[in-house]
Amino acid sequence: MKQLCWISFDLGVKGDYEGLYSWLDTCGAKECGTGTAALHFEWRSDFLAELKEDLGGNVELSKHDRVYVIWREGAKMKGRFIFGQRKAAPWSGYGVQQPQGDEEEIELWPSAFYWIQASGSLGTAAG
Repeated sequence: MKQLCWISFDLGVKGDYEGLYSWLDTCGAKECGTGTAALHFEWRSDFLAELKEDLGGNVELSKHDRVYVIWREGAKMKGRFIFGQRKAAPWSGYGVQQPQGDEEEIELWPSAFYWIQASGSLGTAAG
């Protein structure tokens, strides 16, 4: 099965960017801004476990490296760190915050602004 996902990565200044870029290129990933890529990942039974194993087997990751993946599961968008963890945001303390977990999900409405076509490309929905 193929799954469209977005990968956000922070490998610091000493990270294995050559290994990561090689893996992203092999996956046919599209650039989506600094430290972010979109790709279709081929998996068999456990999307996150297989993505983590494939990425970890091709990129030398340290304990300080962070990789966050965002994907659609049914009518929800989900996000989770597959390497590393959340750290304090530079904007922390500027507003009121709610407690956060390690995984986010957002319920999609039938009339969502963006939809994913069968080809996996992004488009805008009318109405």
